[in-house]
Amino acid sequence: MDQEATLNEALNLLKVLISTPSISRDEEAAANALQNYMERSGLITNRSGNNVWCVGPHFDKEKPTLLLNSHIDTVKPVSGWQKQPFTPIETDGRLYGLGSNDASGSLVCLFQTFLRLTRKEQPYNTIFLASCEEEVSGANGIESVLPKLPPIALGIVGEPTGMHPAIAEKGLMVLDVTTRGKAGHAAREEGDNAIYKALKDIEWFRTYRPEKVSPLLGPVKMTVTQINAGTQHNVVPDCCTFVVDIRSNELYSNKELFDIIQAHIGSEAQARSFRLNSSHIDAEHPFVRRAVALGRTPFGSPTLSDQALMPFPSVKIGPGDSARSHTANEYILISELEEALELYYQLLDDLTI
Repeated sequence: MDQEATLNEALNLLKVLISTPSISRDEEAAANALQNYMERSGLITNRSGNNVWCVGPHFDKEKPTLLLNSHIDTVKPVSGWQKQPFTPIETDGRLYGLGSNDASGSLVCLFQTFLRLTRKEQPYNTIFLASCEEEVSGANGIESVLPKLPPIALGIVGEPTGMHPAIAEKGLMVLDVTTRGKAGHAAREEGDNAIYKALKDIEWFRTYRPEKVSPLLGPVKMTVTQINAGTQHNVVPDCCTFVVDIRSNELYSNKELFDIIQAHIGSEAQARSFRLNSSHIDAEHPFVRRAVALGRTPFGSPTLSDQALMPFPSVKIGPGDSARSHTANEYILISELEEALELYYQLLDDLTI
């Protein structure tokens, strides 16, 4: 298949995916459409929930395995769309539609790359996986599929990075923090105001800086994002709750950060999960070295992806621009798809992993 035909195939599938609403946890129709397309391409597919994957021909357990992954789910359409989010519109070199940039553009390019790589023998096995629930880090997404796959030597995660390799990615931990006081009448000197007690810990989160700073990801970032307290104007609140968004670098596990926090605050903290840790890959990995040789610039990404759930080396790379994700009138450039189709293959053909 020549380059133009490959691009047309990728575009046609991308338009199908845009036309099929696939909000996180409601991806069945998109999974069905993709699975049918893959099977019409002559592939044997596997499915678990709304995750669909296929294994390249001539699987050899003596070879390492390469995983090509991106997600089929999207966020809900934000306000401000001037176009229809589920109607693909191609104009002026752009394809508009929800998920075009994040991340169905990557998905369709990785699928075409999978087909191209498997037309000849490679020094590795290849698996293409379209996963669900990425936007909500859901338990029914990639985390539920990885135990069903053979051991993975390298994961390529399709996300909009301008086709530059994100070789490190910040993790995420969300804390629910509770400060307790004692209720009393606001007109009298009584009670123990939970809001005032919470202020000390909120200020600690605002000013504390864990000492380990990553050369790729910078410092750990902790942000108080929600607060709730009080029942009415004349009652001293006996409870104040607040939420902290913590973006970890690769020098700390989420559990290590939680232990540091516990040692410094007086409030009760509970982590919603420790599972979304920071990820990174050695800058000397053969994939990264080849990317640099092809003029790509490795960087550290502040945004979360399914890399956080991969217990093996992985790189985030794909067409598009992260700044367009989760925005009105989302689009991807046709030229970005064209570049990705060729560059993915150049990066992966005959690569030693």
